[in-house]
Amino acid sequence: MFGKKAGTEELEAFYPIRPECVAEIPKTRFKPRAGKTLSARRWQAAFSETGCLDIAKVLRRIQRGGIHPSIKGLVWEFLLGCYNPNSTLENRNQLRQQRRERYSIWKTECQNMVSIIGSGNFITTPIITNDGQPIEVEGCRMTSAVSDKKVAQWMLILHQIGLDVVRTDRALAFYEDKANQAKLWDVLSIYSWVDDDIGYVQGMNDICSPMVILLENEADAFWCFERAMRRLRENFRCSTTSIGVQSQLGTLSQVIKTVDPQLHKHLEDLDGGEYLFAFRMLMVLFRREFSFVDALYLWEVMWAMEYNPNIFWSYEQPDRASDNNSGQLNQKMLKQYGKFQRKNMETGYADKNNALAVFLVASVLETKNKQILKEAKGLDDVVSILGDITGNLDAKKACQEALKLQNKYLKKAKRP
Repeated sequence: MFGKKAGTEELEAFYPIRPECVAEIPKTRFKPRAGKTLSARRWQAAFSETGCLDIAKVLRRIQRGGIHPSIKGLVWEFLLGCYNPNSTLENRNQLRQQRRERYSIWKTECQNMVSIIGSGNFITTPIITNDGQPIEVEGCRMTSAVSDKKVAQWMLILHQIGLDVVRTDRALAFYEDKANQAKLWDVLSIYSWVDDDIGYVQGMNDICSPMVILLENEADAFWCFERAMRRLRENFRCSTTSIGVQSQLGTLSQVIKTVDPQLHKHLEDLDGGEYLFAFRMLMVLFRREFSFVDALYLWEVMWAMEYNPNIFWSYEQPDRASDNNSGQLNQKMLKQYGKFQRKNMETGYADKNNALAVFLVASVLETKNKQILKEAKGLDDVVSILGDITGNLDAKKACQEALKLQNKYLKKAKRP
């Protein structure tokens, strides 16, 4: 597992890059390391005879060195709350089958409205006009006008999803296969039908793509994405007057104002006090700032650090989750929380916008503190300075600095 080739060559075998794209992608820094990275052997050893998972042991390993690519998708399902660590293997197999059947029902429902779904193809041009009249598109039969508002809104976004799919992770050989692009399009299209409150917003493709790559079964990829969106969906809620990440940007502003008043004042003077320049980092969780491999490593370390053992029940049975959260937490229970969430629990800090991603952005700003104060004469300069971090950030160090910043912020925020 961690032989001489463990590192770049091994990662390239899991996520091969198209030869013509090698020069244009950010350098990958993450490498699986023996004794630190969660390996397949360590993963299997963390389960009891009945299949219950020692989540505390797994979190410690992930926070030290990430997850080996061979088991990444399986581990993500637990980190994102698809499964309860205390469940048995039999319980999980039953739940997995139930979810696959539910996804199949939704897919059939969508297929009955738009025949190209599930065909291995997808669309990049509109299939209806704004007033619901059908447009002839090859491979997609539309015979009558659409009057239902929900159906029409959904159909109007499908070609935009297709256009975004074509642009998603183009450097990866995985997406040279049109069937894989169609799989991504199917998952996003069906999600936008099921979650019609949010629908589809550009950037969801960047969140969903790794799930489609890591989990071979399309339904499993959908549910992993659906759980990720439980954490992120409010970031994608946009209207004519607000953007979804505004709440997190507000938290970021408060964090910088508390830990670095001088930098905050300078950004305010540049008319950047709303921190809109950090919009993309929070929206798609640093997908643009890191290589594909490093972004995945960053996500899993973040999710491990933010892990709450009640995450499964908070999605499945919220009332039960709130009961589990009540009462005194002992040290054994606290070990089942990730480092970041544990600190929040110990200090009683419960701001829902207090995501680790906010402190990651804050830590990036802090590393560029001197340069911003000295060189930034306008917001364009701030954007340019932050643009230089692409391919130059170390994900592990960034997480460590974010935890330090969280600690610093919580100490200062508690002062009268």
